[in-house]
Amino acid sequence: MRGSGNTGLVIKLVLVSVSTFAFGIFAMPPLYDKFCQITGIGQAGVRVEAPRDLPAVAERKVTILLDANANSTLPWEFEPVQRRININVGEASETAYRVRNLLEEASAGRAVYNVTPPTAARYFVKTECFCFSRQSLLAGEEKEMPVRFYIDPELPEEIEEITLSYTFFPNPDPDTASGTTASGSD
Repeated sequence: MRGSGNTGLVIKLVLVSVSTFAFGIFAMPPLYDKFCQITGIGQAGVRVEAPRDLPAVAERKVTILLDANANSTLPWEFEPVQRRININVGEASETAYRVRNLLEEASAGRAVYNVTPPTAARYFVKTECFCFSRQSLLAGEEKEMPVRFYIDPELPEEIEEITLSYTFFPNPDPDTASGTTASGSD
């Protein structure tokens, strides 16, 4: 009698574990995106056009450190093309990240970004970013994804270095499962 009670408990614990894992993999990235849209944190999903009359502050430079991570459940290689760039505050800039699908089947992911120090986040304005949409890759596919941005001249003087970090999370969709890809659409 006692053994059957343990079996039920084990089944319940396994179900809770699997449910928690599935929630973390499939539900958290879209929920995080929605949270960012509502609160304005990270400006997730927001496309911004660079103002044409923004004066570059040539005498003021800032160093941008670039970081890339792929969640352990997403078998992708992901890295910045450059690890560090120096730019003029107020000037439109561009860099790129390289990604490669290590699977023998199509897969999709979504990048979530972070800007540090946190006080710099509101001055780091992305005008084009692969993080604005889901990225799908065919088996073994590799691509370079651009990021265009500028640093608002109102950036506090004490900030001389900003880190832009991305983490890719799995974001499967029905098209990916059938072998169709949105590769190349940013």
